[in-house]
Amino acid sequence: MEGRNRQKKILLRVLWYIRRYWFYLCVSILMAALTVVLTLYLPILTGAAIDLIVEKGRVDFAGIFQLLKRMAAVTAGTAAAQWVMNVCSNRMTYAVVRDIREEAFRKIEVLPLKYIDSHAHGEVVSRVIGDADQFADGLLMGFTQLFTGAATILGTLAILLNINMGIAAVVVCITPVSFLVAGFIARKTFHMFRLQSETRGEQTALIDEMVGGQRVVQAFGHEEEAMERFDEINARLRDCSLRAIFFSSLTNPATRFVNSLVYTGVGLTGAFLAIRGGISVGKLSCLLSYANQYTKPFNEISGVITELQNALACAGRLFDLIEEEPQRPDAADAWVLSGAEGNICLKEVCFSYVPDRMLIRNFNLRVKPGQRVAIVGPTGCGKTTIINLLMRFYDVDSGSIRVEGRDIRDVTRRSLRSSYGMVLQETWLKRGTIRQNIAMGKPEASEEEILEAAVAAHAHSFIRRLPEGYDTVLPEDGGSLSQGQKQLLCIARVMLCQPDMLILDEATSSIDTRTELKIQNAFARLMEGRTSFIVAHRLSTIREADVILVMKDGNIIEQGNHETLLAEGGFYAKLYNSQFAV
Repeated sequence: MEGRNRQKKILLRVLWYIRRYWFYLCVSILMAALTVVLTLYLPILTGAAIDLIVEKGRVDFAGIFQLLKRMAAVTAGTAAAQWVMNVCSNRMTYAVVRDIREEAFRKIEVLPLKYIDSHAHGEVVSRVIGDADQFADGLLMGFTQLFTGAATILGTLAILLNINMGIAAVVVCITPVSFLVAGFIARKTFHMFRLQSETRGEQTALIDEMVGGQRVVQAFGHEEEAMERFDEINARLRDCSLRAIFFSSLTNPATRFVNSLVYTGVGLTGAFLAIRGGISVGKLSCLLSYANQYTKPFNEISGVITELQNALACAGRLFDLIEEEPQRPDAADAWVLSGAEGNICLKEVCFSYVPDRMLIRNFNLRVKPGQRVAIVGPTGCGKTTIINLLMRFYDVDSGSIRVEGRDIRDVTRRSLRSSYGMVLQETWLKRGTIRQNIAMGKPEASEEEILEAAVAAHAHSFIRRLPEGYDTVLPEDGGSLSQGQKQLLCIARVMLCQPDMLILDEATSSIDTRTELKIQNAFARLMEGRTSFIVAHRLSTIREADVILVMKDGNIIEQGNHETLLAEGGFYAKLYNSQFAV
């Protein structure tokens, strides 16, 4: 029952999207009806032509010629109506799929970061690309053939009733068998096609992960484990696909058997009537033609049902994405932060990625304007999480974070994030020229400003050596540039923007020691008068910080400057000395 309700809900949602294109829908239905009428009219003309052939020497060639011209016109009209119907159906289908894809993409842009972090990227891509394609194929086939088939069945049955009630009764008695077969297949295949779609998404996610992390996979000799995992998912995809295809493949032979029963029943009944003079040979030929036309849509409709089950399963996964809870939008009266001095206060902040596993507990911090705050501690203690909370990539579970006396939940995200300049260990480079990547945060920057930022970040020398210099086009994520060169470009980006506040999370982790010393001097000039947060594992890079926060298990266990913490001989002193122990 739950599965049936879900199907109904998905179907209503699809119809809601289709309503925007009612014109194409109406024209398509009209042309489908015209196609059915003309198709059903053709056997009448054929039967009439046969009746004009009485015996040798008694053939009405003039009448047959007139009927042939009429048949040619009907055939041409049918072809034209089918062409218009297909054009309208295609336009409607791909417009609907375009709208759903656009809505899904818009939803991805406003989804909270926790959704992106908790779902494999390849699985999300599979929904927007693969499932949308499967839905388009099923909807296109389903709409055109379902309506045409249903209209053909009803029209044929009406004509059979008009020609002979007895033959029509034979057809009606056998028809329910087809509906039983179609209903059985529909119930079985929806769940199987949904499982197939989900498994395909899982496989896409694995492939995306392996291709994106190919160097890591090869560096750690993880090829066999990755292959085993792929084989396991591939085997599950094979099994669920085979089950879905097996049940859907029962459709054709089952409906063909019913078709043969109908054709045999009409043929035998019509033959006895013709022998007794109840109908002419032409009408018998007409009846047999209608028997074929009556049963043919059952094959198509049963095939359509299978495709529709697949389409609805794929549409359901797309709608699941679209219906995900978006991040809370900015309030209408949200404050636009500008010219921030860097007065930041974290009060009783609690946060966890997983509800039953608390990471940050009762975190308190007061940062004065212009202070340099370093955050150190073992891996997993919550250093980067603090950065995520400051940027409001995640909202706190309880407590508050204030900037310039305002809770950041009352500040627009755009203005808050544009007030920070970030350089992370993970580089952010997109497809485009080096100039475009440096100017990403300030597109209106002049050539002189870009050049000055690159020189300050010590990136100018390696950029000049590239084939096209600043016009060198980078592929996604920097391509063949070294990790250090990518990081220098990200540093140049921050140097160009001159933000109100800075966040440096292992900003020089991939840079050689000599260049790092030069960049540290450039950062020192940039940080003058700016509130800065520095996350570092190499403690030698944070000795000049005004405040050093030592974190462990989500709590601040020590706080002070470098000399004070060393003198205390606590956790920080042990971390610092361990890095210089011989």
